Amino acid sequence: MTEHPGLPLLFLDIDGTLLPFGGDRLPPAGEGWQDLPHPGNPQLAKLDRADGRRLLELPCVLVWATTWMEEANEVIAPLLGLPELPVCELPDASREPGTGPLHWKTRTLVGTANGRPFVWLDDEITWRDREWVAAHHPGPALLHRVDAGVGLTAADFAGVGAWLRAVTADGGPSVSRRR
Repeated sequence: MTEHPGLPLLFLDIDGTLLPFGGDRLPPAGEGWQDLPHPGNPQLAKLDRADGRRLLELPCVLVWATTWMEEANEVIAPLLGLPELPVCELPDASREPGTGPLHWKTRTLVGTANGRPFVWLDDEITWRDREWVAAHHPGPALLHRVDAGVGLTAADFAGVGAWLRAVTADGGPSVSRRR
């Protein structure tokens, strides 16, 4: 994550963010599944392939922040036309001690950002995570909660893009309280 040190990081979740839990994008059984790298996982058909281009257009360094870990580069990145991305080394959620009401990724992402501006796209972010980041991260941060039922939308990309452009232009806001 030392590449492009002047750009903010964008921590990217998969389940509920790129891969929505709801919706009707799932094709009928067998239809098009053979084209997936893991045809046994029909949920992959719910990926919006245009999200790869949209992500690459953002002024940031993309970083996987997902339980998929390295599998994100093996399965998701090729489907979205993304290059291999850095993977944030996340703790095992079931073994993360003392997170309480905080999301189990919050402390790790702040530590990984190390003061650098960042965006975190996830479907599980709460106000507690935003407050904790505001108190413990010295740089600008946008914790953007994605609707897990629909995944990333054009409105999500517009808002995140505007925030990133503001941060890269002038240092921008600290922690955003949006969504």
